[in-house]
Amino acid sequence: MDKPLKTPPPYPIASVDHALRAATILQMEGGATVARIAERLGVARSTAHRILAMLVYRDFAVQDESRVYRAGPVLELAAHSQSLVSRLRAVAMPHLHRVVGLLDETTNLIVRTGDTARFIASVECQQALRVGSREGMVFAASRTTAGLLLLAGLSDDELDELYAPERYRDRPAELPDLSRLRTELRRLRRNGFAVNQGRSERGLVAVGVPVRDRDGKAVAGLSVSMPSVRYDPHRLQPLVATLNAAAHALEKDLAEER
Repeated sequence: MDKPLKTPPPYPIASVDHALRAATILQMEGGATVARIAERLGVARSTAHRILAMLVYRDFAVQDESRVYRAGPVLELAAHSQSLVSRLRAVAMPHLHRVVGLLDETTNLIVRTGDTARFIASVECQQALRVGSREGMVFAASRTTAGLLLLAGLSDDELDELYAPERYRDRPAELPDLSRLRTELRRLRRNGFAVNQGRSERGLVAVGVPVRDRDGKAVAGLSVSMPSVRYDPHRLQPLVATLNAAAHALEKDLAEER
């Protein structure tokens, strides 16, 4: 079953949201200073310090000798190299902003962790009706644009292992139909892009392309998300062309950044 479009709760608690976002940053990016957390959350350093102190108290974070905060024992380590995630995000941000400037739609960078897709960066457009930031959110890889693009890079054996029925014994409803998934992944490999129309969230359309490393391996997905009422299939090719140009520029910068 698809999910409804995600919107903030009617009575958001800013402190809780800030703590959750800070924990996500530490988990996905490997570590941050008080100043960095304050900048990312848009809060004062004193507020960031209090948030991090509480995360340390509850074992969601630890502070090393250089006063950098890192993910604590409560947080599950991401399968991706934290250094890669951090580097990807840092290099990608200017390109995400450029895509938003060109298309005026919310733009995202996503990585795959096992059978899930994690949004590691998100830049919102300025339109009144828009898809909000998904940064830090996790969805089933088989139900997202970028997740499907990254699954398309797996071999048949790797796909079998990832979606082995025994791994879904406690959640059988989440096991995708492998036959249908393989057919879809073959099509994605031919096309080089993916379109998600309400598959992960009702009322949302996303278009994405892969971001590859210097060896040609897809390491992330670059996508734009928009309300379905604004999606025009006749704009698909220009959307894909803009995303591909941004992905290639990002790949070049990523290769040069090493």
